[in-house]
Amino acid sequence: MKQFLIYTNVMKDKNLEMTARVEKYLTQNGHRYLFRTRDDGWTPEPGAESEYFEALKQMDAMLVLGGDGTILQAVRDTKGSSIPLLGINLGTLGYMTEVEPDTLEESLDKLLAGSYELESRMMLNTKVDLRGETVEGWALNDVVIDRHGSLHTILYRIYVNGQFLRAYNADGIIITTPTGSTGYNLSAGGPIVEPRARLIMLTPVCPHTLNQRSIILSPEDEVVVEIPQARDGGDQEAEINFDGGEAIRLHAGDRVRIQKSEKVTEFIKLDQVSFLDVLHRKLSDT
Repeated sequence: MKQFLIYTNVMKDKNLEMTARVEKYLTQNGHRYLFRTRDDGWTPEPGAESEYFEALKQMDAMLVLGGDGTILQAVRDTKGSSIPLLGINLGTLGYMTEVEPDTLEESLDKLLAGSYELESRMMLNTKVDLRGETVEGWALNDVVIDRHGSLHTILYRIYVNGQFLRAYNADGIIITTPTGSTGYNLSAGGPIVEPRARLIMLTPVCPHTLNQRSIILSPEDEVVVEIPQARDGGDQEAEINFDGGEAIRLHAGDRVRIQKSEKVTEFIKLDQVSFLDVLHRKLSDT
């Protein structure tokens, strides 16, 4: 590896001290880097965005300084490019970060020596049918459909491979990957899944039922969530987001189609911390 994208959450590395350590290490070892900060409101100058994505094609790896949220933002920001990433933890104990600050240089030694493995994580591809217009999105963690504005629950109809599965009256529906099982899905009572698994989970959020269960589906299944009219024949307002990004408004008659994406996210694993180690420590803190 010769060229790197350093992707920093400046709220976690306010004085850019960790970023400077990474830059110094790479420079001293004769490697080049492209620096980018996490900025949800980034508006590039004309032509700058295409130049940025052209430069990404030359990068061998992405070093993400922050937490799990920063990793999700970095994946969105690179638009599902195939750059493998290494998470450097600057937050609380994260599920997706690999390196702790006190082992930074040692970890980078392993990376440059080629002492690592790539771990492939599945992603979700989503097509939102908005009354004649189709919007496409991708998610590493989850696709969340929930109510907009009103405190009323929303009626959702769920189809799998064209067959009606069931209807939910609920605050929302989470469709998640194994990587996303420890996120919103876990808070909503869904199961924890080893992130290298291949499956799709569907978890309702606060459903009006005494039987709240997640549904585990094959990665080859196609899930369709339909927003029907309300019981009184009126509109239902909901919204959808991908990995917590910008929400898209939904109305009665809109349909969301979710299936496994052909894109994957590659994580660089240095064999320092296993998922089970992180899970044990995380659960011990609760």
